[in-house]
Order: sequence, then structure tokens, then C-alpha cells
Amino acid sequence: MMHYGAAPILFARAKELRKNETRAEKLLWERLSGKQLGVKFRRQHPFHRFIVDFYCHELKLVIEVDGNIHLLRENAAYDRLRSDLIKEFDVWVIRFTNEDIYFRIDKVISVIQEIVNKSR
Repeated sequence: MMHYGAAPILFARAKELRKNETRAEKLLWERLSGKQLGVKFRRQHPFHRFIVDFYCHELKLVIEVDGNIHLLRENAAYDRLRSDLIKEFDVWVIRFTNEDIYFRIDKVISVIQEIVNKSR
């Protein structure tokens, strides 16, 4: 149930994405990996019809990192639809921008840690 019916093709694509992570994803992964916040996160995780940037099954939490392309109107609309579909599985979705990761990583980690603490 951790993958919510993800198709096999998504697993191969996720593996490729893990090999080619963005700088922002890499920086955030350095802070999430190894249960540093007390829970396990997975990166580039197949989820239903999507691949999410980070997923914690224990908390039912998706974390997305949005680059500038997500600012385009059509991409922002798609992101909202995607988040709404994920929420139908009773999974939380939080989003941060690349700039949040680059310039406010401690605040990002604080927000995530607060969610972890409230959920436990």
C-alpha cells in the first residue's frame, strides 16, 4: 500500500530520477536521509500515478520541491491537481521552492520536524 498502485514503469523512472537529482533535492535529502528527523523518508518515490520527491509512509507525508518551472500557470494548476489527488489517499502534501531549500533550509527542516513531532 506504500505505493498506492503505482505502475511498474514508475519504479524504473524513479530510479533514474534518483541518479539525476536536482541540487535542491540533494540538499534536502542530506537532511532527511538516515532517519535524521526520527522517521524514514524515501526519495523519488512512486505513488499512484506519480513520482513524488520525498515520501514518509509512517506519517503519510509527501514533500515536493518546486523549481521555477512550477511557477508557470499550467504547471501550478497541474501541481494543485496532483496534490489534490494525493490528498484523496489521506496523505499530506507540503511544498517548498528551490529557493526555500537553498536559502532557508533550517526553516524548511523546522517545518518538517514540527509535522513529525505533531504526528507522533
